[in-house]
Amino acid sequence: MNCKGIIRELTDYLDGELPLAIKAELEQHLIGCDDCRIVVDSTRKTIEIFCRCEPVPLPEDVRSRLHSVLRRHLGKATN
Repeated sequence: MNCKGIIRELTDYLDGELPLAIKAELEQHLIGCDDCRIVVDSTRKTIEIFCRCEPVPLPEDVRSRLHSVLRRHLGKATN
């Protein structure tokens, strides 16, 4: 497992959905790679903080602009 592999498998790792062999390989990489360990720990902490927060309602003008951009983007994707 290399650093790119960590990024590719990060979501499944944090969700506990990696096959045991890949999980072991990923964790072995984390032992020797401070950068990847920081990415994994930071991502895990961010998710934990986000899950404990109450949703903040979007102001109506932001919501309208967001929906407009999404409609334009989705329209391009289907053409």
